[in-house]
Amino acid sequence: MSARKDYQRPLDWKRGRIDLNHGAGGRASAQLVSELFAAEFDNEYLNQGNDAAALPAPRELAEGGRLVMATDAHVVSPLFFPGGDLGCLSVHGTVNDLAMLGARPLWLSASFILEEGFALADLRRIVQSMAAAARAAGVPIVTGDTKVVEQGKGDGCFISTTGVGALPRGRDIGGARARPGDVLLLSGTVGDHGVAVLSQRESLEFETAITSDTAALHGLVEAMLAAAPEGAVHVLRDPTRGGLATTLNEIAQQSGVGIELDEAAIPVLPQVDAACELLGLDPLYLANEGKLVAAIAPDAAAAVLAAMQRHPLGAQAARIGRVQADEHCFVQMRTRLGGRRIVDWLSGEPLPRIC
Repeated sequence: MSARKDYQRPLDWKRGRIDLNHGAGGRASAQLVSELFAAEFDNEYLNQGNDAAALPAPRELAEGGRLVMATDAHVVSPLFFPGGDLGCLSVHGTVNDLAMLGARPLWLSASFILEEGFALADLRRIVQSMAAAARAAGVPIVTGDTKVVEQGKGDGCFISTTGVGALPRGRDIGGARARPGDVLLLSGTVGDHGVAVLSQRESLEFETAITSDTAALHGLVEAMLAAAPEGAVHVLRDPTRGGLATTLNEIAQQSGVGIELDEAAIPVLPQVDAACELLGLDPLYLANEGKLVAAIAPDAAAAVLAAMQRHPLGAQAARIGRVQADEHCFVQMRTRLGGRRIVDWLSGEPLPRIC
């Protein structure tokens, strides 16, 4: 994605639509890149104008650290929903994947698959949202690509993003590091994103607005790590597709442990809880785009929880359970009524095209 200039008639942002010429690599492609992507994503690396970006080595490498890379595809429907849209979601999702390893997100690439006939106004809105999210996160989009498919062979706009981050020396966080006795901390309410998208998709109205929680979490992660002794943060995960329940099952399998949850301790907004009851959904299985769950060494859990609650994205953080020895790797929950039940893997997909 280079920033070549073009001198034909400016793009019609009100009535214009994507056509096959915008993906053909010629004058129309150059104009789309110049007037939209290069203009909105403007930064020194993108402005090199090449098909790849030459980037400086991060300081962490000189200190014995490592590079981390993550990639994600974003196909949410609808493209715009309360609290967010496809654009900011594509930035937040990849930034968060890097942050869940404790890495400092550095750069992003973006690849667009556009359908012939897609409105330029909607594309511009998505790209502007991406640019704003990248600036707010301090993670520039430094290279990218655009392809156009024939009408009927796509669905408006798909975005894939890849991110590169730097992991400091000695930082070892991952899904296989949970240990019996670890405390499970959750950064806030679950199910917000899933219900927000569903409400827009199905034109549902609730007495209280439900908005997506989409957000970049690397600042919250750094606050957590600063509050804990080195090595005390064992696992960080953002419970996106499949929700909290599926994420905890993944951690249990990776680490070879069991997990015990306290249902009463898991924060759920009243309006989300009511919507789930009405629609027959379980908030534990709904996607989140701005929450994380962490397994923390028990002697550091109180300090990390306090640090989370001081951060804007962790104000409703809570202790929701613990890791225990269990050769079967079950995730179990103490219910509000005093019973116990297995919290199994997600079976099927209650809300497709959610992120």
